[in-house]
Amino acid sequence: MDKLVIATRGSKLALWQANHIKDSLESTHPGVSVELLVLKTKGDKILDVPLAKVGGKGLFVKEIEDALLDGRADLAVHSMKDVPTELPAGLVLGVMPVREEPTDTFLSVNYENLDALPEGAVVGTSSLRRQTQLLALRPDLKIVSLRGNVDTRLRKLMEGQFDAIVMATSGLKRLGLTAPHMHVLGPPRFLPAVGQGALGIEYREDDNRVIELLEFLKDRETMLRVHAERGFLAGLDGGCQVPIAAYAVLEGDAVHLTGLVADETGGRVIRRERSGMAGSIEETYAMGLDLADEVLKAGGKAILDEVYGRLGDEEAPSPS
Repeated sequence: MDKLVIATRGSKLALWQANHIKDSLESTHPGVSVELLVLKTKGDKILDVPLAKVGGKGLFVKEIEDALLDGRADLAVHSMKDVPTELPAGLVLGVMPVREEPTDTFLSVNYENLDALPEGAVVGTSSLRRQTQLLALRPDLKIVSLRGNVDTRLRKLMEGQFDAIVMATSGLKRLGLTAPHMHVLGPPRFLPAVGQGALGIEYREDDNRVIELLEFLKDRETMLRVHAERGFLAGLDGGCQVPIAAYAVLEGDAVHLTGLVADETGGRVIRRERSGMAGSIEETYAMGLDLADEVLKAGGKAILDEVYGRLGDEEAPSPS
């Protein structure tokens, strides 16, 4: 029997994602047996510091990519929003299955939605992207850093530590988690992270066996949309921990991309849109690069320089 090893993080959501791909592979290829190699990444080890202050790209993927490069694993399953736009030499992110809902969700015990929160309410999130958009809509809110896996964050909400929290809709749906009040925060009012809701499968570029086995999982629409968003991120030289958002949709033969850069207070928001024909993923990626250039020239560069300057002043702790 042919054996494959999937490298994955150990959170409940990461394991769901890896097992989802494992089950798909084994059911499509009866002669293939799939095992999981569970690894801890830097982002999993540092839980007492906001992600934006930990610094560096690839907080949740480096150790996993090392396992691909040294042969301990054949493929890795990532949340696309965690994957840097530059990959190590020899690795490719060649397969993305059908994308789950890319939106965010507002969760609360006592309040129906964002507009129903009382003045000065405490909202938990570890994302500067969510923080800036929340403050742009509700400048009176108190945003408090909330780290930990999906279960931990939801538990802290239920214990009364927060009036509300905001998390990715896809993670909640995949794990079947709920709160007394849930309200979707989505486009055009609230833009998601680049690649949010999409899974990406990474593997060695010369591994023809893995390439052939994964072919059935490719979803063209997801790949066109996510590459447009990742082009925007690459053009800004941004990571997933800074206040950058992008959302692409495919309508017929056209891709429509919206990109956003904001400061940490939500006081300055640069938002632009672009459309083009959905030819190849290279073309949609180039569209993202062009939109990023437009946003930078419209004031995005000054905002990002300030954000990176402040984050650079914080000395990131070493993982323990």
